[in-house]
This record gives sequence, structure tokens and C-alpha cells, in this order.
Amino acid sequence: MSREIGKVLGTADAQPLDFWIAVPAEEPLQLDDVVLVRRALADGQMVTLYGIVDILVARHEGARLESDVFLATDGVLPLTHAVKAHVTVTRVEPEIFVPPMPGEPVFKAAGEDRDKALFFDVMTKRFPLGLSRDGEPVHGNFEFLDGSRGAHVNISGISGVATKTTYATFLLYGIFHSKLLGAAAGNTHALIFNVKGEDLLFLDKPNNSLKADQEALYAKLGLQPGAFEDLAIYAPVRRETLEMVPDTGARTEGVTPFAWTVKQFCEERLLRFLFTEAEDDSSQLGSVVERVESRLAHEDVRGLDGFDDLVACIQRHLDDWAGSYASGTRSAFERRLLSAAARVGHLIRGHVDDAERNVINWRKAQVTVIDIHNLHDRAKRFVIGVVLKRMFEDKEKSGTSRPLAFVVLDELNKYAPREGWSPIKDVILDMAERGRSLGLILIGAEQTASQIERRVVANSSFRVVGRLDLAEAQQHEYAFLPGPSRARAGILKPGTVIVSQPEIPIPLLVQFPFPSWATRESEARAAVTAAGKDPFRKFRS
Repeated sequence: MSREIGKVLGTADAQPLDFWIAVPAEEPLQLDDVVLVRRALADGQMVTLYGIVDILVARHEGARLESDVFLATDGVLPLTHAVKAHVTVTRVEPEIFVPPMPGEPVFKAAGEDRDKALFFDVMTKRFPLGLSRDGEPVHGNFEFLDGSRGAHVNISGISGVATKTTYATFLLYGIFHSKLLGAAAGNTHALIFNVKGEDLLFLDKPNNSLKADQEALYAKLGLQPGAFEDLAIYAPVRRETLEMVPDTGARTEGVTPFAWTVKQFCEERLLRFLFTEAEDDSSQLGSVVERVESRLAHEDVRGLDGFDDLVACIQRHLDDWAGSYASGTRSAFERRLLSAAARVGHLIRGHVDDAERNVINWRKAQVTVIDIHNLHDRAKRFVIGVVLKRMFEDKEKSGTSRPLAFVVLDELNKYAPREGWSPIKDVILDMAERGRSLGLILIGAEQTASQIERRVVANSSFRVVGRLDLAEAQQHEYAFLPGPSRARAGILKPGTVIVSQPEIPIPLLVQFPFPSWATRESEARAAVTAAGKDPFRKFRS
């Protein structure tokens, strides 16, 4: 039940969209608390203004000089403490925009009142975003994520502290393990690129470090703590062997190695994804790549035994295939091709016994993790570009936006930078702009949103901010954050983020529980492989 926590202040202007309240000094009101105030109109209507506390100020009332604080402390001056709070209005019911009157009681919203203040009462489909500072659930409107009214999530924050990937996986866990998807849950998929460490290779193992108090937080969100039950893991083949062995460290059990054959590389026109550095739009290099790619698609490559043979084939025919371009452009193409061969060549093989098994299948399990953290940046770009291209084409061929498919990609600033053009940037931008209609949802993350292609960020219905560098927080991309929120972004702790969504006019501070799935081998309840029985041990020497 809502309880009184103060009164509308009479010494500051109260407006229909924001006002100040006087708070008793002993009242434990804090930032982010949800409040309400009512005003009776002359015609008998009652208007309720709901809002969120975003500024709190305490001072000595009656003090004139800074040094008066010492006199008050010593009991010489009879000064009293005064606390006031600023409230930003989130909702007015009915929509009659009048200011609250000074002296009106202000209540801390609870239950149905809190749901109305935050629009939870009108969210017919909602998913857990986390918990408020006072431990109450915070929901997101799924209609702004599933493509019905919007799509995509963008997460910003400095590396290591903002826990961007952890929050992305928490969102997926809440979507998959609540009752939100119903019968469609079994056909809904998520594809996660593991770009740093091996944190995401144990999502199917329960976390043995989870404490009882954290388990209780999952219960508050209507979730049963646990692991991702239906998981497929892919890792690149090892460079130093011709055998199809996954290049992983702590985990080898249940990991499928991936590679492409030369035939697949040529027929699917994947050459462009070897040239993934951002180019100036006026560069002719892209045209050369397209020309060579087109010729390779019709070339008989059955006799080529690996990527080195393919490179040699391209070099032999380059003057014929791209002779109309300047020699400098052809030389630039050849240099980059040779450089790519050194970084990516082991992923493209002349023959694979079961080629289809070793092609990444994002429909194989509910959640698919592609481990690329051991690859060179150029190889990472190649894998991401190729996989997303195929996924996009699969969704286009299906002709329907259902079932949904989520893509989690960190380090967006590398793959969709603000300046220049590249094939992978094209794919990501296409996903951001057209993915909504295909049921393809991007959960992207980066350290600095100011370095991302603007249209990728602008098409994200949900904007999430972890701890930010304070200089970065002043960039235009964070204009959705009020001044106090920008300042708080510089001191956020791991497990705390600020979330903006379309229906709520002010971003909300959200805390999310510790992962109930293992994020490293030591957190897994069962050992991945028994000591001395690692089938891939010989490749680690």
C-alpha cells in the first residue's frame, strides 16, 4: 500500500511535468523511488501525477554562512535539517496536465500504483529487465523488442566493469525461461558471439557460486535460477592440424569445430568478408572484390587443396578478372588477400569429410555460442560477417518474422564503425534497419556508442548503459540520459545498469542478479572433462 513520504514544496514552482517535495529528515527516500500525488479539480475530477525521484538535496534551514554548520553542530544556532526531492513526472491519469498544489501529500507508490507509474499495467507482453534499488521487479515491454512496435537492444559501457555481455545473457535467460514466449519458446533461437575469453562456453552449466540471496532475486523476477539447457557451441578448427579439432582451452566436450570448404567459400561469395576494414566510399577496392568474387562463383575449384591454392588461383587470373582497374588498386587487393590468408586461411579447407556438420547451424539449438576469442581480428570479422549474412538470408527465405532469432554481438565499434564502409558493416546495418520485419533482433554492445554507426544505435528501442567514462557520457548519443543519470553512469557498479525504453519517459536504474549459469570452468558444478581423459590433450602441448 502506498504511504505518505512528504508534501509538495511551497517555496519552489510546481509544474505539470516536474515538482519538488519536502521530505522529513528521517524519511529514507532515495533516488529512483516512485511516488505519486493527487489533485482534486473544481469539477470533482481527481488527477494523479506519478513520477520518479531524480534529485535529492539536504541542507541546514536558516543558515546564512557556510561556517554556520559548526555553530549548529555545537548547539549555538537553532538550525534544522531540511530535505527536498525533485520529481520528474512519468504519467498523468487522466491526462489533464495541471501542477500539484503546495502542501498536497506525496506517497511512495507501491503495488498497482507503482505499476501505473511505470506503465507496467499496460504491458500485455513483458520481460524482466532486473530489479529496482528497493528490490521490486522492473519490466520491459516485449512489443518494443519482438518487432511488433520496435526492436533491438544497445548496451554501452567500459570494458570489464559494465558487464555488457552478462546483462545481454541475463535478458536472454529471462526471455527464454519466463512464460513470455509460450509454445514458441522451443523454436526461438539466440546466436551469441564469444569475442573475449571463454566466459560464454559454460552457459549450460549451473553456477556453483550462486548464493541463496541471489537465488531469491530470481524468484522475485518469476524465474527459476539455472542454466541454458539447450546449447550448441562452435569453435574454429585448430590451425596446426588438418584434423577437425576445436580450438578451445578449458572446454572441449560438446564443442563442434567449424570451417568452410573452398567450394562453399566460392559459391557463397564470401571473399568480401576477407576485406572487412572500413574503406572510404570512393575506394575502387570493393569493385575489384565483387569482380573476383563473381568469377570465383563460376570457377571449377574442385582440385584446389586449401586456401593457399585458392589464393594462387586468384593471383594467376587477377589481370584477366580485374585488368580494367588501376594497377595500384589491384596491388592493394593482392596485398590484403595475402594478409588475410595468413590470418583466416586455416578456416577455409580443400576438403572436409562432413562439410555440413562443420558449418555453423544457428537453428541446431535454442542458444548457439560461436567462440572466436582466439582468432585474429581479421578472422573474427570474417566469421561474424559470414554467419550473419547466412542467418539474414535464411530469415529472408522463410518469409515470416516468426520464430524470433536474437543475435548478441559485443565490440560493435569494431564491426559497425561510424566512418567508412565494409561488408560486415553493411550486414549489421541491414539487420538494424530491416531485421525487425524479419524477426531478427540485435542485442549489440560496445564501449563507446559515439563511435558506432548512428543508424545502428538509433534503431534500438532499448538503450542500456553500464559504467561509462565521464567524457564519453557527455557525447550526443547519451542525450536520452538526464544530467543526474549521466553523472551516475560514471560510478555504476557491476550488476547495475541504466535502462531506457520507449514507454517510460525517464531511464530506470536496474540491478540484475549474479548469473545462475557458469561463466567460467571453476563455476561449473561438474568438470567439463575428467582429468587425464581429455581427447584433445595432445593438441595442447
